[in-house]
Amino acid sequence: MQTPIYWAHEFEEYICPGGFLKFFNRKPLKSVEDEYPMTKAVSFWINIPLVYILLPLMGIVANYWGVEWGLWVAYYSALNAFAHVVMFFIFGFKYNPGLVASVLLNIPFGVYTVWYFLSNHLVSTEVNIISIIVGIIAQASMMIYGFGYLVPKIKKEGLRAK
Repeated sequence: MQTPIYWAHEFEEYICPGGFLKFFNRKPLKSVEDEYPMTKAVSFWINIPLVYILLPLMGIVANYWGVEWGLWVAYYSALNAFAHVVMFFIFGFKYNPGLVASVLLNIPFGVYTVWYFLSNHLVSTEVNIISIIVGIIAQASMMIYGFGYLVPKIKKEGLRAK
């Protein structure tokens, strides 16, 4: 279920109502440009491998080789969604694309999935710890790219808003 839930999240970010790139460039990255430095191409290369290849692949792998292969996806989904909630508060209690799916789908289903796996002893403590770490790494890699690479890039180019 994590894959279609995350796709709903992506739908809200990029299609209805959309506007995630503009929001992310203008608010968190503080760019003066709507479509730079996070471009459609950059977004494509972040989302396609992770959201449209790896997440469904983990669902298939979990089906055939054990549910423990997919637990990290629930952690990643909930962590990413939590970032949208944090942005809601940081940017003055304003909507950001992906927030509704985060609150109604990603967080509740991510937390429920983790709770279900743990309370029914479907994964070991080691698998849970590894899943937390992988979920954090997946989320952190996007944040490091955005704030560690893109922000210095727009500062260097003089495109960072004051």
